Amino acid sequence: MSSASSVFLAPFKFSRFRSVPSISPSSPPPRCPVVCRSGSPQPPPSTDLRFALHDALESSGFDASHARTARKSFVSQIQKLSVIERETSICINRCVDLGRTALYIAAEDGSLVSQSPNPLPVDAFLESLDDLSMGYCSHYNSSCRSSRENFLESIEKYLYVKKGFWISMAKNQAEPHSLYLHSVLTHRSGSAVMLSLIHSEILKMLRLWGLLDFDVEIFFPHDLPGLPRAYDKQKSKESDQPHIMTVQMLLGEILRNLKDAFWPFQHDGADSLFLRAADAANCVDKFKGFEDRGYRLASAKAVQHRLDRGVWTGFRFGDMKRALSACERLILLTTDPKEMRDYSVLLYHCGLYEQALKYLRLYQDTKSSSPQNPLTDSLSNREEHAAEKLMVRLNLIAMEEGWTRSSYIRNFPGNNSEPW
Repeated sequence: MSSASSVFLAPFKFSRFRSVPSISPSSPPPRCPVVCRSGSPQPPPSTDLRFALHDALESSGFDASHARTARKSFVSQIQKLSVIERETSICINRCVDLGRTALYIAAEDGSLVSQSPNPLPVDAFLESLDDLSMGYCSHYNSSCRSSRENFLESIEKYLYVKKGFWISMAKNQAEPHSLYLHSVLTHRSGSAVMLSLIHSEILKMLRLWGLLDFDVEIFFPHDLPGLPRAYDKQKSKESDQPHIMTVQMLLGEILRNLKDAFWPFQHDGADSLFLRAADAANCVDKFKGFEDRGYRLASAKAVQHRLDRGVWTGFRFGDMKRALSACERLILLTTDPKEMRDYSVLLYHCGLYEQALKYLRLYQDTKSSSPQNPLTDSLSNREEHAAEKLMVRLNLIAMEEGWTRSSYIRNFPGNNSEPW
């Protein structure tokens, strides 16, 4: 084993906030050329974004304290993001601890479904992630330094061969473990975005320890088959640019995967998530035949029946709590104004009409204040038409009821786990 690698073999623990491990006095100090990008953090939205999920849960006797704590921690991380940092590659990001942020997402969702008195041990899983980086040091030898390509290839072999991580194409409720970082670390099977995150965290650790001294990017496969792979940035091609994963893209992809997996209206994959929910609310004008329409009505009634009975999750029927949670965090991340529209239609199905109207108005106000491109595709036109019909319906409900009854009219789940 080379002397370079033996320096790192002694066991040590260190802070997640990237303190550098002890190195022998004869060793040069680790090179850490990566610094936090300039630019002030984005201010929080001026509008009061009081979300409905946690309040509604607590109004029904559900203890949402762990979920609130995890959400607060998630917000504390993303508030550090400047405009520039959002577009920074995940391989060089330093302002936000992406591993910690991903675990806060898992901690909140875990508390929504497990009802455990103990929160997810975030620090323990962060330690596992750090141990994974440290484990590479025993795999490191002089042959890894013969070329940059060999060095990056040795990291891939360590992660995907020696440690056995592999990509799972499942993005549904049946296999949610691939969508949460703590489960991926446990099962060693995860989505492309989770493997990209783990790969980037190893690279950042190696850079801090002085083993990585050149610029690296991770090729994210998007819809292409294959594993996320690191490559020398100096040899990048123009065609690689769309596959560079930025901080904003990574966090948005994590949350959108969760939103897709747990969306309560799973029928008709050809439609957008919003149109599926709007169709179940009879806000979409279309006819695909008696059999198809009958299936949609039956699916919508099944969702309605479960919500009325306080059952907000079911196999192959999504999970309303985790879908709402994903929508709320996407709104906080300010990725796309359409997230407010999607959140609104879920609130409508929950019977939270006042909050649904609030967020649909916010969506329309944001859309009208932004430069608009004419809608040319059929899907966008159908979505806007459905949103307009939903707005009309919510305004009619407001005039009829005057929001006089309780805001939370549905029964959020207690210990009810029956499939219907």
